[in-house]
Amino acid sequence: MSTTLIPPPEGKGRFSRGIHPPDNKHWSGQKRVSVLEDPEEVQVPLLQHIGAVAVLHVRPNSQIDAGGLLAEAEGMVSAPIHASIAGKVGRPSKTTLPNSRRVDAVKISRNPEAPSRGHELWSKLSASLWNPEAAVSFSSGEILDRIRAAGIVGMGGATFPTYVKLKPNPAKPVKRLLVNGCECEPYLTADARLMEEAAGAVVVGALCAARACGAYRIDVAVEDNKPEAIAALKAAAENTWVRIRKVETKYPMGGEKQMIRAVYDRVIPDGGLPLDVGVAVINVSTAAAIAMAVIHQEPLTPRIVSVTGPGIVEPRNLFTPVGSSFAHLVAACGGLKPETRRIISGGPMMGYTVPSLDVTVTKGVSGILALTETSVPQGGETACLRCGRCTDACPLNLVPARIVQSTRHRRFDLAKRNHILTCMECGCCAYACPAGIPLVQWIRAGKAEVRKAAPPKGGQ
Repeated sequence: MSTTLIPPPEGKGRFSRGIHPPDNKHWSGQKRVSVLEDPEEVQVPLLQHIGAVAVLHVRPNSQIDAGGLLAEAEGMVSAPIHASIAGKVGRPSKTTLPNSRRVDAVKISRNPEAPSRGHELWSKLSASLWNPEAAVSFSSGEILDRIRAAGIVGMGGATFPTYVKLKPNPAKPVKRLLVNGCECEPYLTADARLMEEAAGAVVVGALCAARACGAYRIDVAVEDNKPEAIAALKAAAENTWVRIRKVETKYPMGGEKQMIRAVYDRVIPDGGLPLDVGVAVINVSTAAAIAMAVIHQEPLTPRIVSVTGPGIVEPRNLFTPVGSSFAHLVAACGGLKPETRRIISGGPMMGYTVPSLDVTVTKGVSGILALTETSVPQGGETACLRCGRCTDACPLNLVPARIVQSTRHRRFDLAKRNHILTCMECGCCAYACPAGIPLVQWIRAGKAEVRKAAPPKGGQ
């Protein structure tokens, strides 16, 4: 008797709970990507990824070309770092990441005689001649080797080394590759501009990633408030097996659990990963970087950064050398308006407030947001009202108020039982809280204490 294959259930393009904050994409959404000229110097952190710090490969005072290997990956979960400009390598120092962490870094002083590669790289990335058939000319191993050598990490903010994520795992085989084009965070438009202006690279990178991990299906999820991006991707994906899936505009649609539920109607178990349901997830910017690495053997040294918000004189989307200072990008956008009150690395929901512009752009920085007095939430914190709005908003069905209460009373065992480690820190609870309680900050602090108390792996 013949067996009929029943296709897996499809998601309805939405998930339960979540919020609908104003998207504020108008500040930079229609601004085409501009190539940022090389700064006089860059400060390149040796840790731009989850995992081990990269080990410096070159000596101080030596000359290095743009794209040259600056630091080698150390261990399995790590990623190499490459020079984003040509110039003289300085002595190892320290720099501040957007999350305020101090890490090892190395300065490169620009060689004025060396040509800038920004325009050349953007021309390759945004070319209309990407050939989808090129992906099948490489084996899975070759693609993974090129991804690793290029230092590609998750560019949606997680910064997990991409070659580790895509490396086939016989115990948990990948059946579907889901490419995140949602960019649900308010204000940010870097991914949207990339999809509109470099859709071919996104599609080819997705095909390469699927070949690397063994997926037999590719879906690109894009929120329905980005019709231009959807149209560009559909045109680039014509005659390929890449499907463009329109999903509901809702925050946090870009979260892995929410997106997988919306597209595939599958639920990742608590404490689990997309691999547990046969899915690998990458960002559209990561996909484009994969295409550059596999087809052109170009390492990840520039990225698009949205410099946006009401506090910026001229918001723009900048193709930026990694290691550039926030100050350099803001200056290229005409500077800050006098009424600017807050600078955030990333978006207002999950980003980090930075104390100054003396912060470095890393592979995971997608935006610099400048807010004015009128755009910063006003009013102080009051007592919890027990209204339950944080619970109603949480896309993971947690009870944030209970988690925070446990953290405040230093009952970290209770916080763990209330699933504090499950929280994705999306900020929906804080957005919905009428008492103005900084719920996410309390949860982040509680997570750190819970992890401190956990016994090391392999011992008690």
